[in-house]
Amino acid sequence: MSEHDNAPREWRFYVDDMLTFARKAQTYTQGITQADFVADERTFDATLRNLALIGEAAGRIPESVRAAHPDVPWRLIIATRNRLIHAYLGIDNDTVWSIIQDDLPDLLDALRAMQQAHS
Repeated sequence: MSEHDNAPREWRFYVDDMLTFARKAQTYTQGITQADFVADERTFDATLRNLALIGEAAGRIPESVRAAHPDVPWRLIIATRNRLIHAYLGIDNDTVWSIIQDDLPDLLDALRAMQQAHS
């Protein structure tokens, strides 16, 4: 075991993860209607998992980095993750669909800009 095994993971990798998870959620739902999304349990579950993982990764980014990037709705992302994880059976399909259609494109843009600012 090397001394680097216990080193904290670089926060930029969590931004990369967030981008990956957001792209997956978009890919899974591309070209389908909300009704098809809700009816397809596998797609629904996979998409919700990736939305939750976005929030998990966001929670691991240091507060100082989050504060430097207020264009990313950090608190909302983390709160959404908590709702998805802890209130799975009470998830409103309209809210989830709105996140996918309306919020993910903006999030992807903000995360890409963040990546570019730190590259």
